[in-house]
Amino acid sequence: MRHRRGGYKLGRTTAHRAATLRNLAMGLFQHGQIVTTVPKAKALQPMVEKIVTLAKRGDLHARRLVVAKLGGDRYAFDWLYLAKNATDEEKEAVGKLRDRAGKFFPLPDGSKVERNRYGELREAPRIVKHIFENVAPRFKDRQGGCTRIVRIGRHRIGDAAELCVIQFVGAEDGPEIGGKPSTRRRTADKRTAFAAKVRKSAASNAH
Repeated sequence: MRHRRGGYKLGRTTAHRAATLRNLAMGLFQHGQIVTTVPKAKALQPMVEKIVTLAKRGDLHARRLVVAKLGGDRYAFDWLYLAKNATDEEKEAVGKLRDRAGKFFPLPDGSKVERNRYGELREAPRIVKHIFENVAPRFKDRQGGCTRIVRIGRHRIGDAAELCVIQFVGAEDGPEIGGKPSTRRRTADKRTAFAAKVRKSAASNAH
């Protein structure tokens, strides 16, 4: 029985679940939004909210707590790396990722990401510094609620798990999720268009 035992287990052991949530948080703090299953997103959301709240404090103790929650101050933004002989397709792919993530927060310079001759990361921006300097300042006047979960109406191939997008708020003017506007957005657009039509008709009748 689960008497007073809350939280999402996600079918994993404690260590496996902690590693999963840390990796999801890393992806969210790097890209601004990620696609995952609904239970994972609901388990991740309070963890990310607490990290942002700590980062808004900005002191040394808060930094150490964030490092503990993420399992260490790891390298980030390895996807910004471009080799000297990168093809146009590789440059375009990185550019698209940068444009999408840039709608949520400032991104570090890709030249700071270095790899050795074996392709292993040698130098890259640190995730904790990015959270404190780029993510937290965007929500300094917001008392919680810095993320949202949007169901996208798709299911994962294999087990048919419902998929969703978890993202930071503040980029609502960006591209629509899933490639088409939501029903609420379409309804609002229709009302706006109708109101504009009524105003235009009233103005023409007045003259």
